[in-house]
Amino acid sequence: MSDIMKRDEIPSAGSLTKCGVAAVGYTAAGVFLVLLGAISSIPIVGIIAGGVVTMIGLGSFLSKDPADKRAGLIITSAGILTLLSKIPIPVIQPFSKVLLGIGAFGLLALGVINAVKFFRGLKKRS
Repeated sequence: MSDIMKRDEIPSAGSLTKCGVAAVGYTAAGVFLVLLGAISSIPIVGIIAGGVVTMIGLGSFLSKDPADKRAGLIITSAGILTLLSKIPIPVIQPFSKVLLGIGAFGLLALGVINAVKFFRGLKKRS
């Protein structure tokens, strides 16, 4: 992806594909975390959603593929944070909500950065 940042070189189709897929993936994951944070405010639905997301993440984490393990760890963390946001302890509840918000913002920012790289590289290719 670093070859997109160079001014004189035309990026390869492979690097453009990686940036485009990363942009869509990060943006979708950020939107998912925003929705998960919004759902977690509903008492029973938040607990169920957090449990389901945690189980899905654990399933991916137990895969043999390193990319699946990384995604599984992130998904499991989001599910656990959603469950922790339902615990009525004054320190844990706001802390988990803040971490969900930071994660959502970070993923959305990475999506925008990769989209900009993609469109800059696409412009250089045309």
